[in-house]
Amino acid sequence: MLTATSEIPAEARAALAIAKEVFGDHLQAVYLHGSAVAGGLRPQSDVDVLAVIDFPMTDFMRKRLLARLLTASGRQPVRPGASRCIELMVFLKGHLSAPRFPACSEFVYGEWLRDDFEAGGIPEPLCDPDITLVLAQARQQTLTLFGPALDDVLVEIPPGDIGRAIREALPALLANLYGDERNVLLTLARMWRTAATGEFVSKDIAAEWVMPRLSEHVARTTMQLARSAYLGEIQDDWKFRRGEARHAATCLHRQILSLL
Repeated sequence: MLTATSEIPAEARAALAIAKEVFGDHLQAVYLHGSAVAGGLRPQSDVDVLAVIDFPMTDFMRKRLLARLLTASGRQPVRPGASRCIELMVFLKGHLSAPRFPACSEFVYGEWLRDDFEAGGIPEPLCDPDITLVLAQARQQTLTLFGPALDDVLVEIPPGDIGRAIREALPALLANLYGDERNVLLTLARMWRTAATGEFVSKDIAAEWVMPRLSEHVARTTMQLARSAYLGEIQDDWKFRRGEARHAATCLHRQILSLL
């Protein structure tokens, strides 16, 4: 967990500078969250940043912010020594003081969307259960880069909204299993941990927590593979493990639903 300014990732500093440049006096706060403040960045971890503004974004702001992020953010997969991927969400301050369900963001940038952006797409306002989970996690662990503490800006997300967000996010997550096996399995592990305890933890800690709770050996060994690859201990190739990945995902899904 970050405790000193000197430990702030370079990509977070870049995102802060870009936000100040694009939003000027409309920028109210910027926060670092995710892996950087919850157990430490792993080899392929994104640098997750939230920005809060007091006025809806103009088309010019959207295009300018996107152009700057396409240059500043690293590409997937991250190569040794290269910039990490930036994930930036922009929120209206008024939406955080009384968030609806699902929560809404003015602008979402992530490297999984790069192809769409390079083809001319522009991030538009988005309401999604995943955003509810992002805000709930950020409220538990965040480092303020600019402005007031997040607790002073974002009201607590009700536990019922967290459970509903997990339930509604599951179908889309499971639909993306093939081709993104590691991330989907680890995200399911985090959902199980959150549904069971109310806590948000890093993906490797969640995987470690679920493994002894899985009754089937295949599911346990598959989760160990995903966890080890996430930590950079091994290279994972899921082409010949899709059946095992589907089996593990089904086991995790069943456990999550039993708690919702």
